[in-house]
Amino acid sequence: MADIAAARSLGQADIDSSASHLYNPPMFTTVQWKEGGVRLLDQRLLPGEVVDLDCKSVEQVAQAIESLAVRGAPAIGITAAYGVALAAQKISAESFDAFYSALLPSCKRLAATRPTAVNLFWAIQRMKEAAQSQAHLPIAAIKKHLLAEADAILSEDIAMNHAIGLWGAELIKPNWTILTHCNAGALATGGYGTALGVIRGAWEAHKNISVYADETRPILQGARLTAWELMQDDIPVTLITDNMAAHFMQKGKINCCVVGADRIAANGDVANKIGTYGLAILAEAHGIPFYVAAPSSTVDIQITSGAEIPIEERDPREVSHLAGVSIAPIGVAVANPAFDVTPARFITGIITEKGCFKPEQVGQTIDRTPALKNNKIPPS
Repeated sequence: MADIAAARSLGQADIDSSASHLYNPPMFTTVQWKEGGVRLLDQRLLPGEVVDLDCKSVEQVAQAIESLAVRGAPAIGITAAYGVALAAQKISAESFDAFYSALLPSCKRLAATRPTAVNLFWAIQRMKEAAQSQAHLPIAAIKKHLLAEADAILSEDIAMNHAIGLWGAELIKPNWTILTHCNAGALATGGYGTALGVIRGAWEAHKNISVYADETRPILQGARLTAWELMQDDIPVTLITDNMAAHFMQKGKINCCVVGADRIAANGDVANKIGTYGLAILAEAHGIPFYVAAPSSTVDIQITSGAEIPIEERDPREVSHLAGVSIAPIGVAVANPAFDVTPARFITGIITEKGCFKPEQVGQTIDRTPALKNNKIPPS
């Protein structure tokens, strides 16, 4: 783990002083508060169309999360935070108890959208705590505070991604080719990205890297989103099908793998987009480093191992149909788990805004304050 030790030698002061120089804002905004509602870049339409989706109700926000108009664990969390703020604006109660009681059903609806990404529950819990902490203030002031808290969650996420990019760039050697799976970029976060944050950090450090992007069946986040996002930054990217990874590893074309995460257990097991586990096994078989990049809000210290992580099962039509056209026999049984769990033993290191850790260290070394006021994650 010499490379991890070298990366961790980068001091926090270096991150703080360098972050402002690292990030070039993308030509798009994934999630924002706009005109009294939640504005999302509708990722269902990419790469063909760049269209914003304006959500004016909590139900619209929830449906946007469920339908993958917005996706990626950090982005889902940010969107849910703004959803809570949106719900608060519409409550007419005059007492705090009545206000808070009216807020809880919206929190519950947002929490029910997707079960695997822990950032969703983290953000909702943080918003509930933000409301409780201001119970002594007038309701109008609490509403403003909740919107400010959602803004802070967005800003903190971008700052954490900057730091992840700096830590991760230390691990990437010049002229390497990096394999990534799904999309863990600015589209999946508040900005800059986690796995793509590492890639962006290495590119901006002039390491002359290139990228292989898995297409990522069945939703094709790699083909539709990652390839598009990297092309926006002129980072060299080659799109491959999921079942080509072993071939390119065998040919010596891939130097390391960097992926994101939707939930990380205390022992370092990682839930990420389906197919990640297989890539980790392939990387070990070929002696290729396998890194996971995620903010500390993705670490769920209440879950001891990956066996406890709930895995979302999605609509069978995502597998049996492509762009609305059936590609399978009518009536065939379909399984469609959205995520799999990669055991910690297959992971070289987990890159967070706090540094790069061995998987078994991540649960003990992550200090989630002030980004998280307590570590209790409500059940989904």
